[in-house]
Amino acid sequence: MIRRVALLLAALLLLAGCTAEEVDEPTTTPAPEPAAVTPEQARAIAKEAYVYGFPMVDNYRVMYSYFVNKQNPEYKGGWNEIHSTARVFTPEDKTVQTPNSDTPYSAVGADLRTEPLVLTVPPIEQDRYYSLQFVDLYTYNTAYVGSRTTGNGGGTYLLAGPNWKGDKPDGIDEVIRSDTDLMLVLYRTQLFGPSDLEQVKRIQAGYQVTPLSVYLNQPPPAPAPAIDFVPPLTPEQQRTSPQFFEILNFAMRFAPALPNEDGLRERFASIGIGPDGDFDADELSPEMRSAVEAGMADAWTEFTDFKKQKVDTGDVGAADFFGSASDLKGNYLYRMAGAVLGIYGNTAAEAMYPSFTTDSSGEPLSGADKYVYRFGKDQLPPVNAFWSLTMYELPQSLLVDNPINRYLINSPMLPSLVPDSDGGYTFYIQNESPGAGKESNWLPAPKGPFALVLRLYWPKPDALNGTWKAPKPEKV
Repeated sequence: MIRRVALLLAALLLLAGCTAEEVDEPTTTPAPEPAAVTPEQARAIAKEAYVYGFPMVDNYRVMYSYFVNKQNPEYKGGWNEIHSTARVFTPEDKTVQTPNSDTPYSAVGADLRTEPLVLTVPPIEQDRYYSLQFVDLYTYNTAYVGSRTTGNGGGTYLLAGPNWKGDKPDGIDEVIRSDTDLMLVLYRTQLFGPSDLEQVKRIQAGYQVTPLSVYLNQPPPAPAPAIDFVPPLTPEQQRTSPQFFEILNFAMRFAPALPNEDGLRERFASIGIGPDGDFDADELSPEMRSAVEAGMADAWTEFTDFKKQKVDTGDVGAADFFGSASDLKGNYLYRMAGAVLGIYGNTAAEAMYPSFTTDSSGEPLSGADKYVYRFGKDQLPPVNAFWSLTMYELPQSLLVDNPINRYLINSPMLPSLVPDSDGGYTFYIQNESPGAGKESNWLPAPKGPFALVLRLYWPKPDALNGTWKAPKPEKV
């Protein structure tokens, strides 16, 4: 007994000399903090994130102008409503580069967080082209409604966001899914000429948009939180300001990661870029700010080299830049090129865009020179709808103000154009009038550099497979 008491006292004395930590279970060693990103790594990540994010940031800039900023001269109206413009674009329209001046537009800025929208299209004459282009926040073309895809008989379509889990309601012809919470729907309605404008207005009045709950005559769901929209950067600021990535972070809140993008977004997150990112341009150290700015410059260098080596040579073009996510297969440089050179371009099956910044000898196009653009006999662009040749001033890629207010020549104008003796057509591309006898076929150019864009709406197989090739402008 005495021995057991002695042992117990010894044990108690041993415990009394221990701290609480020594008595508790041993703790695990904390995981080491990830190594800080070096300026060199930040530069590479910034370049990659810029190429990836430019279309989203520029898309947001346009949507902010159209649906948020009431002081913007191109403000159209609120979200989830259709807004129609019963005219074609002119040099006064400066928000979107390389605008189409063939078709009056209608537009819907869709906020799909609360519930889907129901879009109704009226019957439209069989010989009139129209289309609804569904562009998500990434600038992917996710779907089409229109002459090519659904016909001119009219219909009713449900547009749903990424989180909607419902079934197709009765009376709906098709459910269209968006991978992003915000989406732009662009309507194009063909205008045959000035006297046709009233008919276009009647068609536009038949385009209807309503929330699903209203369509079903049911109580609406609880609304999503109001969005505190951040002011976008100007196009010039988007090129150089590190605040670009703050705008990108905001846009990414409404664009869930697509399949196979997790690794990409993890790299971006290492410098604070992402939907939950804390990137703050004003808090960057001088070294990191320089690295980020250099990464942005690297992205533009890559784009410029790509344009010179691949785009200007005709190796790749709009047919490669626009389409669905599956069409582009993760080629973010192509996606950026589409946004820079003509945001909201159509998928090739809907429209093709042979473009020219150089003449047939490879020299840059300039209003200091004179050119002809000629379609030989039976060589007009093969289309199911119509074609047009449009003039754009560079580097802005905007329409050109001129004394005859002509920004394009298109197929509906053929009856007023003078054909060549062999049945072909020659267009005169120059800054000053070619003379009274040729002015009917004159497409005015600016005094400086310019680009020509040939649009083929609903191209035929010969255009899609390359059997028919667009002619190049020839210097006189």
